[in-house]
Amino acid sequence: MRFIIFYIALFFAFSVSAQSEQLAKNYMTQGQYEKALSVYKKLYTKNPNRINYLLGLVESFQQLEQFEEAEKILLTRVEKNPENAQILVELGHHYDLQQQSEQARIYYDKAIETYTNTNANHAYSLAQTFEKYSLLDEAALIYQKGMEDNPRANFNVQLAKIYGEQGKLEKMFDSYLSLLQLQPNYINIVQRNFSDYISDTPTSEANVIFRKLLIKRIQQNPDILYNEMLSWLFVQQKEFKKAFAQEKAIYKRKDEGPQGIIDLARIAIAEKDIKSATEILNYILDTPVSRDMKLTAHKIILKAKVDNANKKEYKTIVEQYNTVFSEYGKSRETISLQIDYAHFLAFNQDKKQEAIDFLKDIIKRESLSRFQSSRIKMKIADILILNQKFNQALIYYTQVQNALKNNYLAQDARFKVAKTSYYKGDFKWAQTQLDVLKSSTSQLIANDAMELSLIISDNSQEDSTQTALKIFAKADLLSFQNKNEEAIAMYEKILTQHKGEKIEDEAFLRQAKLFETSEQFEKARVNYLKIIEFYPDDILVDDAYYWLAELYVNELGAPEKAKELYEKIIFNHADSIYFVNARKKYRTLRGDAIN
Repeated sequence: MRFIIFYIALFFAFSVSAQSEQLAKNYMTQGQYEKALSVYKKLYTKNPNRINYLLGLVESFQQLEQFEEAEKILLTRVEKNPENAQILVELGHHYDLQQQSEQARIYYDKAIETYTNTNANHAYSLAQTFEKYSLLDEAALIYQKGMEDNPRANFNVQLAKIYGEQGKLEKMFDSYLSLLQLQPNYINIVQRNFSDYISDTPTSEANVIFRKLLIKRIQQNPDILYNEMLSWLFVQQKEFKKAFAQEKAIYKRKDEGPQGIIDLARIAIAEKDIKSATEILNYILDTPVSRDMKLTAHKIILKAKVDNANKKEYKTIVEQYNTVFSEYGKSRETISLQIDYAHFLAFNQDKKQEAIDFLKDIIKRESLSRFQSSRIKMKIADILILNQKFNQALIYYTQVQNALKNNYLAQDARFKVAKTSYYKGDFKWAQTQLDVLKSSTSQLIANDAMELSLIISDNSQEDSTQTALKIFAKADLLSFQNKNEEAIAMYEKILTQHKGEKIEDEAFLRQAKLFETSEQFEKARVNYLKIIEFYPDDILVDDAYYWLAELYVNELGAPEKAKELYEKIIFNHADSIYFVNARKKYRTLRGDAIN
């Protein structure tokens, strides 16, 4: 019983001390240094061996410019424990605060000397203390010594961050590469960190340094890691053929299939480099890989050609699809390719009924899995929407929901049910479906559901007749049907007949994107500027900044104007989904990809 009482009392004492320390920290944060000092004095008196209490007390005195009191405490601790390198750094910093740099340097050097002689296992804590006071050279030295003294220690991340802050790019890249040699699974984290320095300009300082370092390392030690990093660098620079050379080298050395080459082709397509993507995928077709991989290559090539084709090229694309079907057949194996072909018939060639018949024939002909059957039904429903046969489309979407409960495709089907109801003007039912999807396991679907839900709710409260919302939904439907000019005209109807209403900024944005698609860049620019002028505090202003900046860079040849817009996102919209890209592109335009 006595032991229980003892432990309860001990626990209570610790709890009280922790609360008091937190109170003192709060006072420090709020600038109430007298109150912080009072609390830290009591804590230090009760437990003078606790380093946290000592440092809190010292900082309180320093903030109040009672330097003699702070110095007494530090010197007393140094006398008791002259080998405590951390306290020596604190004492050096104490003199730095009083502009006594020579005295400060004496104690910083003593701390380094003390570490070297006695405290070789305390590298991390000592280096962190140096870092706390921005003594980066000293911190880097300790991290280096720590790894020399203990081969199992790995401070490459810490060193890399320091070198980055100092602008020592080669040392930073070298430290990260050393980390990856020991822990290859850190590659994604390292690449994210590199993105703060590497730009899409091959001649930028950071890019040149990194490329030379990788080539040097490959010559010294042909580790496949360096080929992977070179490929990544060339992708950032949009030099896909150079990246392809590295991916081929990786493929030949690794027994893992050509997935890296396939992924590279997809990236090239996303960047509109169809020529490079075709060359990359033709390599897959000419290489002894699995039929699945070859089919994937065909699928990617054909989809890219469809997405970028004009009407004159449609006949050739049909022939290419049929060539693949004659080689691989129209079977379960080529379901994905057949669905793409049906999409091409309906959405590009306006052969909607032919596409539906083609898809229904697959269902009749083949013994399909639930997932395959559902994918076909989703596409049939999409095509029915083109024909405005909403009720029939809803039947197919609902069948998919019921067949694949909780699957991603079922959630997508539910979203399309909501979207179809929205197109029909049945906003209440659409809202009901969207409310369920806001908590979807798919972040993309959840975000889309949230966006559409806000459009409906915001514009129903303001206008109980939902007149503008109905026009907006019709414009969205026309856009889905690839009737861009008609969609532009429908959005214009909102902008002229419902000027100043809440839905106006959405109409400006949607119309601007269609103007860009039809290469009416000046009209798109005007729309973005109107959002910025009339809705500077609204939710879409960061969209307008970003897309107008992209327009200035890519189409209007005005990079300086783009730089100003990226800067607005960086400083005024840190929570924007465009923040990371805006920061990177701003640095590139500034000619400085360094932190």
